[in-house]
Amino acid sequence: MIVSTYSIVACDLDASQWGVAVESKFLSVGSIVPWAEPGVGAVATQAYANPRFGPDGLALLREGRSADEVVHELIARDDGRNERQVGVVDANGNAAAHTGSECIDWAGHRTGPCYAAQGNILVGADTVDALATTFEQTTGRDLASRLVDCLAAAQRAGGDSRGQQSAALLLVERDGGYAGLTDVVLDLRVDDHPQPIEELRRLHALHTRLFGKTPREQWLPLTGDLGTEVEGRLARLGHPTLRSWAGVENLEERLGADDEDAIDPFVLEVLRESS
Repeated sequence: MIVSTYSIVACDLDASQWGVAVESKFLSVGSIVPWAEPGVGAVATQAYANPRFGPDGLALLREGRSADEVVHELIARDDGRNERQVGVVDANGNAAAHTGSECIDWAGHRTGPCYAAQGNILVGADTVDALATTFEQTTGRDLASRLVDCLAAAQRAGGDSRGQQSAALLLVERDGGYAGLTDVVLDLRVDDHPQPIEELRRLHALHTRLFGKTPREQWLPLTGDLGTEVEGRLARLGHPTLRSWAGVENLEERLGADDEDAIDPFVLEVLRESS
């Protein structure tokens, strides 16, 4: 079965993040296409996808190979190379891609600093161009939001000629995930949905709500009127402490060790909405 797909593999070197965003008329595309490892790089494998390109590509990147060297070696060792499509970004932000001569039209790719954009069975080249242009024009924003916006722009430009079904967003950063104990910042998958990109955006917004971080200098001291307000709202909700309430709302990741002294403005907003 063909993973008729458009995807973007990218990194933000300042944030030390690598990621892949993908959409396809294919069930659970996130289980096959995206692969990434912090400080190493990221890979997207699609068309008549060779899933081994993911782990094998990361292994080559881990050895210090460049994106171009990795793509060349993956393709050279694969007898099905003419039906494969792959994009790679390495630890230094170098990018490379391959579109086999037998990939179904429209198929092609674009690369630039810190990204590789590729697609097959597309309405036309505008889809890949939209991936690339959107990434280039959103420098300075967080990588996850940029990648979702790239998918949305590509869909507006034509997308997969067979329609939509699934989408995924994978983002990694060393110790950047849950409780600082995992490298996976985001692994969001929409496996079967009539509007998978919109659903992926909703999931990303929910993830940001629960696990996002407001810079500590922007937190509000729980003194004076604000401290009294928070205590009153917690009492009305039947919670003795902020941490007790946050645990029910799955917001404990947005609390600090000294959460009795200051509060994340976003947490305060949710508390006010709840009480």
